[in-house]
Amino acid sequence: MSRFHYGHIVYGGPWVFAFLGMIQPAFAGTIVTLPRVDISTTQAEGAQDQPSLADAPLSASSPDQASQRMSRLSSPDAASLLANLPGVSSYGGGRLANLPVLNGMADDRVATVVDGVRIAPACPNHMNPALSYIDPDSVQTATATAGLTPVSNGGDSLGGTINVERADPRFARHGKILVTGRARGTYRSNGGAYSAAGSLTVANDILSLRYNASYDESGDYDAGGGLGRVLSTEYLRYTHDVTLGIHKRNHLFVLTFSQQDAPREGFPNQFMDMTNNRSTAVNGKYVGTFNWGTLEARGYWRRVTHAMNMLPDKTGDMPMNDDSRTAGYALKATLPLGLAHTLRLGSSFDHEGLNDWWPPVPGSIMMGPDTFHTINHGHRDRLGHFAEWEAHWTERLSTLLGLRNDLVMMDTGNVAPYSSMAGMMGMPNLDLNAANAFNARNHGRTDVNFDVTAMARYRALDSLDIEAGYARKSRAPNLYERYAWGMGSMATTMIGWFGDGNGYVGNLDLKSEVGHTASMTFRWHDPSAENRWELKIQPYYTYAHNYINVQVQRSLSNSSNKLNGSVLQFVNHDAQMYGINSSGHYTVWNTPAYGKGELTGTLSWVRGQDMVSHSGLYQQMPLHGTLALNETIGPWTGRVELELVKSKTTVDQIRLEPRTPGYALLNLSGSYTWRMMTLSAGIDNIFNQRYYTPLGGILVETEKSTGQHIGVPGMGRSFNVSLAASF
Repeated sequence: MSRFHYGHIVYGGPWVFAFLGMIQPAFAGTIVTLPRVDISTTQAEGAQDQPSLADAPLSASSPDQASQRMSRLSSPDAASLLANLPGVSSYGGGRLANLPVLNGMADDRVATVVDGVRIAPACPNHMNPALSYIDPDSVQTATATAGLTPVSNGGDSLGGTINVERADPRFARHGKILVTGRARGTYRSNGGAYSAAGSLTVANDILSLRYNASYDESGDYDAGGGLGRVLSTEYLRYTHDVTLGIHKRNHLFVLTFSQQDAPREGFPNQFMDMTNNRSTAVNGKYVGTFNWGTLEARGYWRRVTHAMNMLPDKTGDMPMNDDSRTAGYALKATLPLGLAHTLRLGSSFDHEGLNDWWPPVPGSIMMGPDTFHTINHGHRDRLGHFAEWEAHWTERLSTLLGLRNDLVMMDTGNVAPYSSMAGMMGMPNLDLNAANAFNARNHGRTDVNFDVTAMARYRALDSLDIEAGYARKSRAPNLYERYAWGMGSMATTMIGWFGDGNGYVGNLDLKSEVGHTASMTFRWHDPSAENRWELKIQPYYTYAHNYINVQVQRSLSNSSNKLNGSVLQFVNHDAQMYGINSSGHYTVWNTPAYGKGELTGTLSWVRGQDMVSHSGLYQQMPLHGTLALNETIGPWTGRVELELVKSKTTVDQIRLEPRTPGYALLNLSGSYTWRMMTLSAGIDNIFNQRYYTPLGGILVETEKSTGQHIGVPGMGRSFNVSLAASF
């Protein structure tokens, strides 16, 4: 029998159920989960045991509880929750703003969805990515799908999808009132970092009101191995959100109002730092079950005001401002059709409006007397539709076929440099010439993209599942790849989210990227319900037509700096990526006397190559993996983790990507729960190992002043402690 219901709407999550076990007399009768609604008897016998190919492909992975707990203890960045997943890595100089990488494809090539919304960075350096808008304590589920991605999980991406959701509202039983909440305080010794987060919910059986808040602050961190302090790594952030939930029978409506302020965040691998970022957003969701199926509808609006300049660790003054407004909707209907068949239909629209301008600096010859308009009221609108058919043919065989179309419409107004003077001291005004050439052309562009995903899953043995398929995925250029027009050294170095010290120029003639991916996933597992062991291996290959890479225009170095980089223009090349991801777990012991001990591990390798320049692709993580032992015994949980990274020798030579040596980091954490209190403590990088982040870029300010091409050093030893309370 098929049961269509609120599949992931379980109010409270596992920590709430543990909490209820301690205070059952007071509150056990007040927590409600929405009822399952039987609407069909069409599913084949035995098919109900198969997870959905669309909702749970074998290429998808989520962090286990021990990994999540350690990530929240070590970092306030939600991207850290995904750190130990196969095929997942991240980069970024900001400690609150790491950008995810899936199977060697980063940033815009990954569909990063937070509470059902695809949030585009509103910054020429991508200092405010999607995951920076949610604190880790608010995250209920985090899933990364690398490689083959169902079309219902989004388009306009190549590498895969990251889906992060906060907890849905909680409700009381009829006639009861629920008052519950949590609070957490965290201290991290490296950088003198403080974090605080809390939540309060008041609800009856129909209405629920929740308030969340978080605060994160840190100074510059110290690198491992006695390398000293890494400048421009401080941060400060405040986040608030209020969630209203309405639950009536089989219908749920959720409305969230949120505001975030980040007064400062340093970026050691950028010429600029973030000096303010304010986001105000409204996000609505409706989920309902009917006799014909389920309907999910979402709508959102967000405004971001963003400012950059140099924090005290950097020299100079150059204000840069962004004003972004985004809005959109998403509809998805799930309908059971015939015997063991499910049809999903969907429509979505996303509007991104951006104004990027650089005010003049009083008294400056280079940065004045007028305002520099980088993106003048530009917009990027995406209208998408999809149809997806999933079939469970037998107990052992399932298939998925999806088609998607995305229409991406972009435009921007005329632009202007700082000065309309032709040049000084015989030097041409490169930005004036570039602005005139840009304004002389039509800026409107429309990309018509089509995606296809075809997958099949076969249970060859009771202990072996095989999933294989092909995906054609497309991505249109972002606003800066297409419309960044400045040609002067200063203007170009302000554009770029790569942390490599180069300058970037857009290209009006860019075409959409089209990636063809073939992948297989083998999952060996314990055939019993105990799930004592599992091994998952996923090889993949992607060939990308019109991959947006770069070509050299000229050198950046001049009398005012010692930069080694170049001015690079975005161009379309063909490229290929191939690799293998693996993960597994094994229960070493599980006894009443000694609790449960489990070994977990991941291992990932990827290689990318530009087929035109024959250089390695930028930001490809070298062979890396983790090995951890998790222990749970009564109220105690512990984790010992070894992180292993091979030396990075295959690099992007055009961008002068630095090579980095291999390293091994040992981390330790544990927690103890007593009634409503949980005390957690841990040590990151126990031996204070010296290492350089393989995807972290370079120390830009160091190269600018000394000419030394140095990678960003990794964080040294940190003692972390956290105290949490629930009621």
